[in-house]
Amino acid sequence: QVQLVESGGGLVQAGGSLRLSCAASGRTFGSYNMGWFRQAPGKEREFVATIKWSGSTYYADSVKGRFTISRDNAKNTVYLQMNSLKPEDTAAYYCAAGRPSASGSYSLPADFGSWGQGTQVTVSS
Repeated sequence: QVQLVESGGGLVQAGGSLRLSCAASGRTFGSYNMGWFRQAPGKEREFVATIKWSGSTYYADSVKGRFTISRDNAKNTVYLQMNSLKPEDTAAYYCAAGRPSASGSYSLPADFGSWGQGTQVTVSS
């Protein structure tokens, strides 16, 4: 229902920063939970962060304190500010949108029905 396009990926040195953007084309963007997932070669898609429609944020332990998710509903855009990047952060990063459910779940791929194409983040040592 919502179309998502990520941008901002690239190559960065360890300790550096990068900001990912996800532009949404959806009539009801403000009513969606928005999440970021990442997937490295040979690994499962991994939860990174979610910002719910209410503004509540949630982070994987591996990125807590380093990454910040935010949204600008007026611009239909969600951001992932990544600081203190580590080589293990290297992955394809995917933006996702999901309708809130009664359970309130926010960290599973099944919680999100729409996905972007992904943007590659590579962190060099």
